[in-house]
Amino acid sequence: MEINKIQSVYTVVNDMDKLLDFYSKVLGNRPKFRDADRWAQFGVGNTNFALSSRAEAAPRATASVIVFEAESLEGVREEIVAAGGVLVAERNMGAHGTVLSFTDPEGHPFQVFSKKTPASASPTSQQKGQS
Repeated sequence: MEINKIQSVYTVVNDMDKLLDFYSKVLGNRPKFRDADRWAQFGVGNTNFALSSRAEAAPRATASVIVFEAESLEGVREEIVAAGGVLVAERNMGAHGTVLSFTDPEGHPFQVFSKKTPASASPTSQQKGQS
């Protein structure tokens, strides 16, 4: 047996409509599938991200941390905060890039990562010293 890709990542939510609205704004699209208040699934790149009710989730599922990737973080922070997210941390990961950590309106953690590009090779003064 070989596991060769991530089919989907989901997070368990209490208020499907509220979180569906939030993630639609954050991702810039509507879900490609919705099953009432049980499941809503977005296509993100080559994988799927879904919101699940407790009834549809795996037994004892409590959380997930979704890491989205953006070509650039320019404007991302502002858009997510305007949609109702809370920025909790920003981390310069040196040669790897930068990751912004947020919570959604129900307090679920998620991150947005951007790879370092040659144009962003040196960290900003605000990011220096963070690891």
